[in-house]
This record gives sequence, structure tokens and C-alpha cells, in this order.
Amino acid sequence: MFEDEKDDKIYNLIISQGTDLKNEYGQFTEKLFSKVDFLWKESISGSYEHAGEGFYSKVDRIILLAGLYNNNKELFGHLVAASEKYDIPIVLVRPQGLEEVPLELEEKAATIVGWNANCIIDAIKDAEELV
Repeated sequence: MFEDEKDDKIYNLIISQGTDLKNEYGQFTEKLFSKVDFLWKESISGSYEHAGEGFYSKVDRIILLAGLYNNNKELFGHLVAASEKYDIPIVLVRPQGLEEVPLELEEKAATIVGWNANCIIDAIKDAEELV
């Protein structure tokens, strides 16, 4: 894929949510919105466990906000299982201000990134190449 084509792509993302005591989801989506040259949309399902191939076939990346993991392990488990079943790269975002991520998530991620908007966008764009 040429760089021009990659830049015109609209990335279809699943971004982990759930119990979010520090508003990490809101802060993360603000980072995405701040990069006006990055096109994206979010796929949301009432139940990721029961969403099928029709839903997941349209998803380009699964974004796991590692800071939400402890309060949302079941949701993360469904998203990791979907990643493996449908061959969707996982971009793991470290908890804000921390370097460590849960080992079980690190092993499944195509890439791990911090909270810099440019690094996030690069990680999303390049995740497939890293798998």
C-alpha cells in the first residue's frame, strides 16, 4: 500500500470501554480527534461476545486501554478472543503515566503505545505490519 492510500483510509476501531474511573476513554478519543488528518470511526456492539463475523470483518484495529483492564477483564477477554479469531491487530495503550501493562495483554498486542497523539496514530496505522 502506498503512503497516500494509507492516509486516506478511514480506520474502523473498537476502543475498550467499561468501568472507567479516570476517563481514559474520553482522553483517548480526544487524542484521536486532535489529529484532524487521521480518519476513523468507532464500531460499538452491545455484546462483543456475541457479535459475529459480519461485525468483526469491518473492524481494522482493536484498541485496548490497559488502564481499564482491572475493572473490565471480561470485556477485554472477549476483545482479545475476537482479535485472535478474526485476525484483528490489537493496539495496547499503556495506562497514563505508567510503563507497565498486564503481561497477558502485552503478549497479545501487535504494538504498545503511550499517550502521545502522533505515536497513537502511527501505532494504529502500522499495527497490521507488526503482527
